[in-house]
Amino acid sequence: MHKKSRALRLTVSLVLAGVLAGPAVVVAQASRDKPPASAGSIDAATGKILTEAIEFLNAGDYPAAKASIAKMKLDSLSPYERSKTEQILASIAGGEENFGAARNHLQAAIDAGGLNEIEMNDARYQIAQMFMAEEKWSEGAAALEQWFKTAKEPNSAAYYLLAVAYYQQNDPGRALPPAEKAVELSDKPQESWIQLVLALYLQQEQYSKAVPLLKQLIAASPDKKSYWQQLSSVYGQIEDFEKSLSVLQLAYNAGLMTEDSEVRRLADLQLYNSVPYRCATTLEEAVQKKLVKLDAALYEKQANCWIAAREFEKSVGPLARAAEMSSKGDLYVRLGEVEIQRSEWASAAGALQNALRKGGLRDAGNAQLLLGIARFNEKNYKAAEEAFTRARNFDKHRQMADGYLQLIKVQTD
Repeated sequence: MHKKSRALRLTVSLVLAGVLAGPAVVVAQASRDKPPASAGSIDAATGKILTEAIEFLNAGDYPAAKASIAKMKLDSLSPYERSKTEQILASIAGGEENFGAARNHLQAAIDAGGLNEIEMNDARYQIAQMFMAEEKWSEGAAALEQWFKTAKEPNSAAYYLLAVAYYQQNDPGRALPPAEKAVELSDKPQESWIQLVLALYLQQEQYSKAVPLLKQLIAASPDKKSYWQQLSSVYGQIEDFEKSLSVLQLAYNAGLMTEDSEVRRLADLQLYNSVPYRCATTLEEAVQKKLVKLDAALYEKQANCWIAAREFEKSVGPLARAAEMSSKGDLYVRLGEVEIQRSEWASAAGALQNALRKGGLRDAGNAQLLLGIARFNEKNYKAAEEAFTRARNFDKHRQMADGYLQLIKVQTD
């Protein structure tokens, strides 16, 4: 059964139970003040029928409840009796999720003239709820705005409902004030209420205001990694990348970041924040735990972290694997550069030859130049001369290639 229909049934049942037992006390739905007792009475015969109807209603037997009401001549009832009867009919219709009929009965309860001011306001609030249940957001918002004009000290739930009505109409400007008010008035606001305010802040790019809300959500639900991710992203939006990393690192340390994309984003933030060694070890640990897909991009990222940390030897393994998996030869060029940095000339030459064989290079002239440098340092001057001769065919590398060719001439004369 729909939660709003259950709420309506319970409210009306409590109200009518009070009426039939003696002076009625209305259960206010959205007001924080204590309502006055209702004026009026119900005769014994009518009270017996209404009691029977309420029993069927609470048992969920709506046809039997309606059959009980049908025993009465509604036109002969007093205004007070008619209003209470219409409330029961509204509750029956709500239980059947016939919200249009429920609204009509609530309005009839108001029009009958048997409700006091608090009860009428309560009925109007329930009418607004019925619109919401039918997802008639515009009508619901209008009904709530009208209700707010006479409601005394409306509570946080009413403001939240109004915010939802405007949010569903894609009107964030009008949704935000009541959403903020709902959270403000509640000592312990519901998670969904905070989420709504948060969504509105993010939608309107009010990122600084989103930060304390996300911290509040994390404090209440530390195991929900989506809040950690959102907070990290928000810090990124305001360009506080150090805090963006800190938040994600805490979540990772708590065992929440277990998806491939999450680990990679953490590594990117570590590298961006100039902690490349941690970046490399994070990826190494993720590989061991099988948290990430072993593809060329992953190995290249890990190698770049080791290179940035100036751990060139440790970068060789992942960079070689990335180069093998790549469809183009550029990563072999990168591997050749690392091996040249390590003065491993034979390994550098091998990597650069692999690069040229695989092809698809962004700068083939650079690969030839580097190959010539590796061969030159191996003192393999013939192979070096061949590589430099090919390199000088590229304008941007001609000057350096010619310089090495002069050196070779000096060495071999």
